[in-house]
Amino acid sequence: MKETKLRPTPDARSPAGADIRFIMDGSTGNMIHSTVPPRQINRATVHATVSEFWFILEGVGEIWRKDEKDERVARLEAGVSIDIPVGTAFQYRNIGDVELKFICIFMPRWPGDDEASHLDGVWEPTL
Repeated sequence: MKETKLRPTPDARSPAGADIRFIMDGSTGNMIHSTVPPRQINRATVHATVSEFWFILEGVGEIWRKDEKDERVARLEAGVSIDIPVGTAFQYRNIGDVELKFICIFMPRWPGDDEASHLDGVWEPTL
């Protein structure tokens, strides 16, 4: 059994560009806390083997997702959950004046930054 506490400063930066804090890891997945500064547009990304669940804590943003069957932009705001199935292209941005904060769960465990590939998205990244 594990217990953790959210650190006051980021541990790393995600391949897409969010500041991340590691929260929990286990044999079947791991969980992070992500922060995107106001008006930041992250790089479009696709994962080779990992799926994600997000739960939005604070702020307002948008996420573009595209797979073989569907393409859509969803609003990200407190209380919203979204999924990013393996192989889904995605890009997200903070459209507000405060930080966009969310919890992200990876299944299976995040294997390392080689997991993510960058591609063209719908918005021009700001980083």
